Amino acid sequence: MAVRIRMKRLGRRHRPYYRICVMDQRKPRDGKAIEEVGTYDPMVRDKSQRVTLKLDRIEHWLSVGAQPSEKVAVLIDKFKNNRWGETKSLPPMQKPKERKAPEPEAEAPADDGAEASAEEATPEEASAE
Repeated sequence: MAVRIRMKRLGRRHRPYYRICVMDQRKPRDGKAIEEVGTYDPMVRDKSQRVTLKLDRIEHWLSVGAQPSEKVAVLIDKFKNNRWGETKSLPPMQKPKERKAPEPEAEAPADDGAEASAEEATPEEASAE
């Protein structure tokens, strides 16, 4: 039986979460595991907090012939040597930009309507005379 140390995907769409498991090589990715030896959450900002491993169990399985997958081998190496790289700091907070109020459109004065009715009345009065 070929035993591998590999990741089993959990979580939802666009929010992955992995368990690092010891599995038979012939089992499907999300199939039954022999033993779960850690977790990996790629969505955590602090890189040193992304991985949790049971190193004593991993060493045991490696000693009896289990082969880690490429990604798990990298995670084990980083976890042992504490080499996580630099975490990018968040950009500084900035003051929100002030929006300019839209200028009101020129409104027609209400007196124009009154003047127009007065102008109409004068020609009628003129014709009546």
